[in-house]
Amino acid sequence: MNMLSKGSEKVIHHVNDLFPDMELLSLSGNFCTDKKPAAVNWIEGRGKSVVCDAVIPSKVVKNVLKTSVSALVDLNVNKNLIGSAMAGSIGGFNAHAANVVSAIFIATGQDPAQCVASSNCITLMEATGPTHEDLYISCTMPCIEVGTVGGGTILPAQQACLKMLGIQGPNPENPGHNAKQLARVVCGTVLAGELSLMGALAAGHLVRSHLKYNRSNIYLASNRSSMECPTSQSPLPTHSQSSTLNPQSSIHNVKVKDS
Repeated sequence: MNMLSKGSEKVIHHVNDLFPDMELLSLSGNFCTDKKPAAVNWIEGRGKSVVCDAVIPSKVVKNVLKTSVSALVDLNVNKNLIGSAMAGSIGGFNAHAANVVSAIFIATGQDPAQCVASSNCITLMEATGPTHEDLYISCTMPCIEVGTVGGGTILPAQQACLKMLGIQGPNPENPGHNAKQLARVVCGTVLAGELSLMGALAAGHLVRSHLKYNRSNIYLASNRSSMECPTSQSPLPTHSQSSTLNPQSSIHNVKVKDS
């Protein structure tokens, strides 16, 4: 984006030399559209446009994801397509593409604010195979904004991540190849994340998984003793005691209104 801004500014200066009466209001007119949700990016694409797909054998769906192909297909239609459409989403026809995109962007030195458009994704699922027992899944991401030169990519930790992927810096033999490969990595990882979350939702394992693998559990367990109240401190009143002191404080008197 910065390189485009520099190039555009040079062009504008040249045009201004030819037309001195021209007045420049702003280098950006917001039709780009940069770091904001916009239908034009979803339709026309911006940066790199990538489609990633895969066929998942039925035995993997059953034994690993603990669900069925029909359940995943039905869930994808009702959640990612119908649900997102009812919400008026632009490019948000997916389960959680932004989680994956933002993580990779931070790790590889991209601009995290570009996650707004870069996480635009539509996830599709259907039964496939000779007997329609396998799962076909695809993720279409039309505006992945990535680069491997300049910006945060020069930071040591981010350079290390790019080197692990084999795409650090420019590619002298094939200019632009490294950025394209990074976009493929993003889309492929998003597909894996979509498959994982949709499987957990279809199997009803989402909350259980969060509770089991939540990193805060480790912290809370190791600091449980420090979080306990001192024994010399008076205990908090029980529900019956608080009701006696103030009959109006009962939880049953609380009313919740849907907004």
